Amino acid sequence: MQTLRSLLFTLWLYLSMVVFAVGLSPALLMPHRQARGVVKLWARFVLFGLRWIAGVKVEFRGLEHRPTGPALIAPKHQGMLDVVAPFAILDDPCFVLKKELMILPFFGWFAWKTKMIPVDRSAGSTALKTMVKQARARLAENRQIVIFPEGTRAPVGAEPDYKPGVAAIYRDLDVPCWPVATNSGVHWPAHGFMRHKGTVVFEFLEPIPAGLKRAEFMKRLEESVETASAALVKPTV
Repeated sequence: MQTLRSLLFTLWLYLSMVVFAVGLSPALLMPHRQARGVVKLWARFVLFGLRWIAGVKVEFRGLEHRPTGPALIAPKHQGMLDVVAPFAILDDPCFVLKKELMILPFFGWFAWKTKMIPVDRSAGSTALKTMVKQARARLAENRQIVIFPEGTRAPVGAEPDYKPGVAAIYRDLDVPCWPVATNSGVHWPAHGFMRHKGTVVFEFLEPIPAGLKRAEFMKRLEESVETASAALVKPTV
């Protein structure tokens, strides 16, 4: 039964991209606010289908720590849901993402319109400088910069591998960093179509203050995210 529900949700997910891309494409010609509204509506549409078709509920915790206004947010990344869910809870998220995603239908179009930050991983130090420059500009627009510290999706239980990008943005922007823990990979794995019934939790953690040395910042970030994520995963596996 869960296999069928997972297949139906996958169909719901991709059909929603087509419907929103075609039906609401005029928003691409409108100001940022309207395009952002389309993405937020799509995210809620996906979460609705995830719950009622696949039996996976999404819960947000630690909302007393959720930032409003300009901020740097560093979530654990275990699957696609980590990219969708923040639109339902944050005011105006701006993701640091792979350049390749910008060419995808619907997702890429609205990522371009809403001024996400694409990273060309093959460009080395140049990519890092460009990413930091764009992050500074988006922060000045009162947005929340969302960067996955590991750079890519990692299966539940995988050894963490935190990249230097988050430290570069943290140092340059000189703002606190809000870690976010999750168990999303338990219910929406990084690979495959199966969705497993239960509750996905996204937990905003206490912010790390600005101004720390790079080594201390990276240590605190990894310890905070990994410890809290492991605690969320443990009861469900």
